[in-house]
Amino acid sequence: MTDSGLPAPDDLAERSWHALSADEAVAELDTDDGGLKDEEAERRREAFGPNKLPERKRETLLQTFLRQFADPLIYILLTAGLVSLALGNIEDAAFIFAVLLFNAGLGTYQEYKAESAAQSLQKVMRITAQVTRNGKRRKIDSTEVVPGDIVSVKSGASVPADIRLLHSQDLRADESLLTGESVPVEKKAGAELEEDTALGDRATLLHAGSNITSGRGKGVVCRTGPMTELGRIAESLSEEEQVPPLVIRVRRFTRVIAVAILLIIIVLGAIQALRGDELTQIFFLAVALAVSAIPAGLPVAITVALSIGSNRMAERNVIVRKLPAVEGLGACTLIASDKTGTLTENKLTANRIRPIEGEDVEVSGAGYVAEGEFTRNEGDIDLEEENWLKELVVSGALCNEAGYEVEDDEVQVSGDTVDVAFLVLARKLGLTRDRLLEDHPEVGGIPFESERRFAASFNRHDDRIVAHVKGAAQTLARMCDVDEEAVREREEQLAKDGYRVLAVAAGEVDRETAEEADPDALGSLHFLGLVGLIDPVREEVPGAVKACQDAGVEARMVTGDHPSTALAIGRQLHMADDADEVITGEEISQAEEGDDGNAADRIRQAKIYARVEPRQKVTIIEALQDAGHFVAVTGDGVNDAPALRGAHIGVAMGESGTDVARNAADLILTDDNFASIVNGIEEGRIAYDNVRKVIWLLISTGVAELVLFTLSVIFNTPLPLTPVQLLWLNLVTNGIQDVALAFEKGEPGVLKRRPRDPDERIFNRLMIEEVLTSGLYMGLVGFAVFWFLTAQMGYETFDARNLLLLLLVLFENVHAFNVRSETRSAFRIPLSANRLLVGAVVVSQGVHIASMFIPGWGGVLDIEPVAFTTWVILLAITLSKFLVVEAYKAFRGRLLAEQIYQRSSRMV
Repeated sequence: MTDSGLPAPDDLAERSWHALSADEAVAELDTDDGGLKDEEAERRREAFGPNKLPERKRETLLQTFLRQFADPLIYILLTAGLVSLALGNIEDAAFIFAVLLFNAGLGTYQEYKAESAAQSLQKVMRITAQVTRNGKRRKIDSTEVVPGDIVSVKSGASVPADIRLLHSQDLRADESLLTGESVPVEKKAGAELEEDTALGDRATLLHAGSNITSGRGKGVVCRTGPMTELGRIAESLSEEEQVPPLVIRVRRFTRVIAVAILLIIIVLGAIQALRGDELTQIFFLAVALAVSAIPAGLPVAITVALSIGSNRMAERNVIVRKLPAVEGLGACTLIASDKTGTLTENKLTANRIRPIEGEDVEVSGAGYVAEGEFTRNEGDIDLEEENWLKELVVSGALCNEAGYEVEDDEVQVSGDTVDVAFLVLARKLGLTRDRLLEDHPEVGGIPFESERRFAASFNRHDDRIVAHVKGAAQTLARMCDVDEEAVREREEQLAKDGYRVLAVAAGEVDRETAEEADPDALGSLHFLGLVGLIDPVREEVPGAVKACQDAGVEARMVTGDHPSTALAIGRQLHMADDADEVITGEEISQAEEGDDGNAADRIRQAKIYARVEPRQKVTIIEALQDAGHFVAVTGDGVNDAPALRGAHIGVAMGESGTDVARNAADLILTDDNFASIVNGIEEGRIAYDNVRKVIWLLISTGVAELVLFTLSVIFNTPLPLTPVQLLWLNLVTNGIQDVALAFEKGEPGVLKRRPRDPDERIFNRLMIEEVLTSGLYMGLVGFAVFWFLTAQMGYETFDARNLLLLLLVLFENVHAFNVRSETRSAFRIPLSANRLLVGAVVVSQGVHIASMFIPGWGGVLDIEPVAFTTWVILLAITLSKFLVVEAYKAFRGRLLAEQIYQRSSRMV
């Protein structure tokens, strides 16, 4: 208990307030209709805290900078730098530390810039609440609301806290951002509910974060801040985030490098020790081997590749909040998407009109855009001959309490979404409610009430008064001279297709009926037809889902909406065809309670998850991850936030999304366009391809250097290169090229490939073959040249190293063109596709040649100018590498084609 005598916050949060009666709730919260006294309200605010969610503290610039060093590869480089420093190799240490600082600075800049862009999307809103305190109504800031406050709400209000209703009148609330239900839900203070009632069906509760669409009500605040359903979702976001796939692969790759370096150093060190070499010489070799084998430029190159991918994504309306997420989206095998607002417009639309006899009329256009065509069987209809259709549209617009205005080319709507849909329908026929009311003034009306299940408007038509009625089909059928069974059958057919169905009727009434607005007096009306309303699929989504499927990425739907509605949308998107592919939140709970292992199987097999509560979304994501999927989750609502955080990659909507969802996500779609996800997948795959190309370039050079030193130890020659020369190769000449290589454009068919196996290592069989083929050739040729120069030509070690270093720089220049594709011939890729790389190769060679002539610098690198003829001879040697790599690509391509042919033959 708190000092105020109320239950503790945890007890308030867990209490099933929806199942208590209004009187029980008031008694539990120790309040009454007159509200709290100011002194008591202040005590409760001190006990429970302000009514707001904990604000996520933004990471400081220093924290972001320091986090860049939390990587296994960085640890290896730091160790190498410290060892070099201990041995007195200041140049080596300086090179390594400079690279580490540059990498950390680049990563910090990119992440801080992305985070700033994400935070700029947040909308700053100040919500007020109308409370009763000291027996008087007043408006206060929503943060001042406390448990026990009496709060009044009406149409257009935002709900400031979780509220147990005491009174309600035609009350409806939009809970789509919390539950995913696209249609406003009816709220009734007197409803009797069970404790296990689903979140979306708790009619006695108003939830924080929802909006009142119609009616009015009064209730007692039962939960505030972190205790609300919204707050509990926000608190769940503190759980550990998933590690993006690229980070996982780089860590694996780093461990392989570390083990390989250690083994090679031990073996070669042992050989030197057996020969009786001095300990200093052995350490010198160990440092040289570590420097040659550690891809010192790799962190920078990966950061640059991901930064480029991030910038490309930003140009295609995707903001990247953390760099590894660039590749993460490209690696996903399954997208679990929220329906409302992501796959659909979250704008109820009249899409189909069904007369009591005859064929349906289809209405094009979605959302609040007042443009659309009326067609039947995909053919135009003559509206002049369809009098019943115009009468239906007019009645729907007159029997209406919504507002629809266009200001500065922007649509402003208010009121119940069903009423708004009818106003949009009228505008598609060229009619406005204001003009209709001028022609047919309203003389009375009957507001909608759940018990009546209809609403009516009485309007003057010349010297007649006509009742325009809309509501439940069966209710209106009883008011009309129509076959009720026929109405029921046609209504059920629409409902099975996922539509919310309303009927429209009209008929002349006498003045007395209109003035008294007697609902029981309505009869002998003309049944005009049925209207099917649905939250329509966003125009670009079907193509985007198809593109995902072509890319081998499954798309599944997760929603709080009704199963039939979800299945109807799923069929439109070709996500699912049968009801067996839909599982509800209730079925998931029942399967979990059974604890027979069936829950996970059902989740894995389903294509659509309907009537799902926020916490169940996390259960779904975890089951899919356990099945081996790399899961990307899309969403815009508060109810999506835990799943966004729990997924490998979370993708939030930037325009319509909530701050909670955006803060939980790794990527943000600035245009709320599901199709941008496909762009993200493409850019993610391109970024990963470029990372692999950079690795091929850098590791091949490292292998070549290891081969050089291994053969040097075996044949007992002087060390072929000094540590400074190795760093020059790895960090400068190769570093210029690998950055340019990261700008490589995507290869043809990047979206037609199947996703990578989630367990696939960066250093897979293909990479091993590529690196060994390239590295061994460069290493063997390089050592042969070095041995020939020293043993056969009598060159001094200084001169031989000078020519060997130039040879390896030329090898790197040639290799940069070899690695532009792992499968395609280098001669099939136009140089114009990456002019930056061409320039980088020229600059790389130019920098090395210029260093030969710079006084002092040549001494640091132990190099000197060479004759032009010597340079040409060395270039000719390195060009032979084209033939080696091209032959390997051709052989591997032929082998792959044969394997595909053999598999297809066995299938036949």
